[in-house]
Amino acid sequence: MRAIPLFCASVLCALFATAAAAQTAPAAAPPPAAAFFANPAFTGGVLSPSGRYLAAKVDGKTGRDALAVIDLTDKAARVVAGFADADIGTVQWVNDERLLFDTTDKQIAAGAMRFAPGLYTVKHDGSKFRQLAERREYFIRDGSRKDMLPWHTYMMDETGKQDSDYVYVRDIGFAGNTVRSVDLLRLNVATGTTSSVNVPFTAIDWMLDNDGEPRLAHSLDKGKATIWLRDRATDKWRVLASFEAYGPDEHSFEPIGFGPDGTLYARARRDNDQAAIFKIDLQTGTIGTQPVLRVDGFDFSGHLVADATRLLGVRYQGDARDTAWFDPAFKAIQADVDAKLPGTANLIGVPRRPDTPHLLVTAYSDVQPNVYFIYDTATRKLDFVGQAHKDIRAKAMGHQHFVTYAARDGLKIPAMLTLPPGVAANQPGTAPLPKNLPLVVLVHGGPYVRGTYWQWDPEVQFLASRGYAVLQPEFRGSTGYGREHFARGLKQWGLAMQDDIADGARWAIAQGYADPARICIAGASYGGYATLMGLVRNPTLYRCGVAWAGVTDINLMYTGHWRYASDVPEEFKEYGMPQLIGDPVKDAEQLKATSPLQQASRIRQPLLLAYGTADERVPMIHGTRFRDAVKAVNKEVEWIEYEDEGHGWSLPQNRIDFWTRVERFLDRHIGTGRKTATP
Repeated sequence: MRAIPLFCASVLCALFATAAAAQTAPAAAPPPAAAFFANPAFTGGVLSPSGRYLAAKVDGKTGRDALAVIDLTDKAARVVAGFADADIGTVQWVNDERLLFDTTDKQIAAGAMRFAPGLYTVKHDGSKFRQLAERREYFIRDGSRKDMLPWHTYMMDETGKQDSDYVYVRDIGFAGNTVRSVDLLRLNVATGTTSSVNVPFTAIDWMLDNDGEPRLAHSLDKGKATIWLRDRATDKWRVLASFEAYGPDEHSFEPIGFGPDGTLYARARRDNDQAAIFKIDLQTGTIGTQPVLRVDGFDFSGHLVADATRLLGVRYQGDARDTAWFDPAFKAIQADVDAKLPGTANLIGVPRRPDTPHLLVTAYSDVQPNVYFIYDTATRKLDFVGQAHKDIRAKAMGHQHFVTYAARDGLKIPAMLTLPPGVAANQPGTAPLPKNLPLVVLVHGGPYVRGTYWQWDPEVQFLASRGYAVLQPEFRGSTGYGREHFARGLKQWGLAMQDDIADGARWAIAQGYADPARICIAGASYGGYATLMGLVRNPTLYRCGVAWAGVTDINLMYTGHWRYASDVPEEFKEYGMPQLIGDPVKDAEQLKATSPLQQASRIRQPLLLAYGTADERVPMIHGTRFRDAVKAVNKEVEWIEYEDEGHGWSLPQNRIDFWTRVERFLDRHIGTGRKTATP
């Protein structure tokens, strides 16, 4: 059972002995693509509310992921559930005796997955197994089981109070491929009986309080987002706040969670460029005057860390994930864990019940994929339980560096620079080092997301292990760096957003990191769009491009195509996209000038294109139309089509195949296999 390794008496014997051996071993060939892109061997597991049991996914007898439970008092492990035709998916504890879980299928691509995940429960000893919701063809209703919930019943992200047989689950109403509504059901997992949570509005999201009861709901109508609050005394729902859903609104906030004392915490700006975490007045819906936590240099992103009775701290994302502990005991535990695991960021998971004997620790760094330990609060010992990618050696990875550079209009652009193993970054105040490495400018998707984090990234590290420097610009429009940074990207697809990316490549040249004759631009989704527009606008800067699942025509995002399904909601098309990207009527000329399909004849550099036939976010028509247009003028176009894949590659064999092709493509054009150094 690969996901339940033997427990060690010492952490050093499990993980760091291997690392020490690697330091003295001679340089070896980089790990194969499979080491980076195979499914993780272990994903950490979930502690029961008391901390006594750890639930984890393991290799089952059928070759599928099964569900096992480890009793941490004696390290005994037992497989409690599994299927011959599906893998265990998401797992939660209902209480200290019972689990709730659904399924997935890791052997087929997303487009071929014709069944819903179902819903199941089982006790920690393998008894009382029960199917609660259908796992069957989405649209086949004839002969449905009367003793089960319908296929469109899904688990919530929140676990509830975890002290009874009751949980809340979502009943999702679909309109084609988009979510129309989300109803909430209270489910008894022992009996399968349910009751509905009735509200006078159409909800699209829900939030439970710390007692596990529904307290907040969200609705969306005509570009307005509304947050509804349930009064616990009267059970009535009322509007807590309402604001613009897509554009800037100084009164808006994003609920994060309820503390054990009933306080609502939310992410908000309150007249500041960067978002922080604040308390919300439940009577007026107003934002508190003083932040609870502000992360220097970043918008707050994270969640509360609490048990049943105490708010212990806040988990947040700065340059790396970290925890601000309010509780002195957990501050001391964090210090002890950090001393035992130096060189990694160490995240401590807290079970529901106070004074638990065991904690789950996730350790990671930029060169180390996730490694998992159990921390014994009585003995202060760490036991190794598993790691995500056992064939990755930290010494063979490249370090990541947060950098900033100035765009041509003076805006500071954050970026992540990853250098090949053994290559050091320039130190502040010193002259640039003449590295002149081949550079891949890797553009994130979204684009209205934060694209980079200090962590082990398989795509980035695969490129770095092959000798490439990787620059990931957080161009304007990216979130996580303040309101102004985001707002200056509005309606800037192919314009200032594109200039920020090119300015990053030129910065890397000026710093001595990049050979100006060996730069390739690459990315997926919006990153694929930016790759194509980069080749159009900067033909002498980029020697080649790699684009997968990329948008090629902005107008096609609005109109869609009769042959292909789309999961972009009509609400977003009508109210969001005109503000963020451009109005199809008012900005028609701009959208034409910034659509790669309209400019395909200008692209003469070598190009690698890849699409999934079942992509509903950027349907195949984007790829085929652009492929036909660019091939009319460019003979160096490589086309890859993955059957039944969606917006990205879900199957390991497709990820391995794709990145092996990328490796060969880059080697021919900017690597050691290139024929000439001139564009």
